[in-house]
Amino acid sequence: MSDKASKSHGRKSITASLKPRSLMDGPERLARAWSAQVITLLPDAFPGILGHSLTGKALKDGLWQLDTIDLRGFGEGKHRNVDDTPAGGGAGMVLRADVMGRALDHALPRAPKGAPLVYLSPRGTPFTQAMARHWATRPGVTMICGRFEGLDQRVIEHYDIEEVSLGDFVLTGGDLAAQAMIDATVRLLPGVLGNESSTEEESFSDGLLEHPQYTRPAEWQGRKIPDVLMSGHHGEIAKWRRAMSEKLTRDRRPDLWAAQGSDGTD
Repeated sequence: MSDKASKSHGRKSITASLKPRSLMDGPERLARAWSAQVITLLPDAFPGILGHSLTGKALKDGLWQLDTIDLRGFGEGKHRNVDDTPAGGGAGMVLRADVMGRALDHALPRAPKGAPLVYLSPRGTPFTQAMARHWATRPGVTMICGRFEGLDQRVIEHYDIEEVSLGDFVLTGGDLAAQAMIDATVRLLPGVLGNESSTEEESFSDGLLEHPQYTRPAEWQGRKIPDVLMSGHHGEIAKWRRAMSEKLTRDRRPDLWAAQGSDGTD
């Protein structure tokens, strides 16, 4: 398969070799960097938002690497077809098993050992902060972006692919979901945020929604910052923040609150 099937983003770690680049196994790798591989029909949509702000800086600095694999390059025939009509009839098209199989056989040897293999699907396990934390402890992730009516089930079973959903809604494809999940994971990598403690108090870090935040000016449109936050009493501030997190979670996310237990503890 031509190298045009893949596109890498980020600074490379290059080592000298007498073997021609076209015959070397796998893509150039960033040294010790977390690696995301994305199989997609829209490789030009990446890095997208991931190329900006803190994730973009981390990508440029080599803290993580993004490789996009163009599914179209593995398509059938002159027109590189990647889909066909659903077996048994029905609307839409389904990504072919043989096409995706070739893409995966190309991608998996290039993936770091221990990287999860996931298919972004609305019927998958809901993506959570806990999942992002888990992925951040792995060497990377390989993602399949769905399109059309989905992916041939035989591929999912053959490669033992984990299905993951961004939420209870349907997108035109998995590319936006992939970027969201990668963003949620990359920001947890060491050195990306700069202030590692900032992830400890944000929403879902301990199963609760985050408390309200305030900053200058002290009064705006007749609304003042709560007195306790201006008191300088760190113990009372911590108690207030915890109480507000519990109240917001109880009011807005009863499912999360129920998981905490009736007294608000695990």
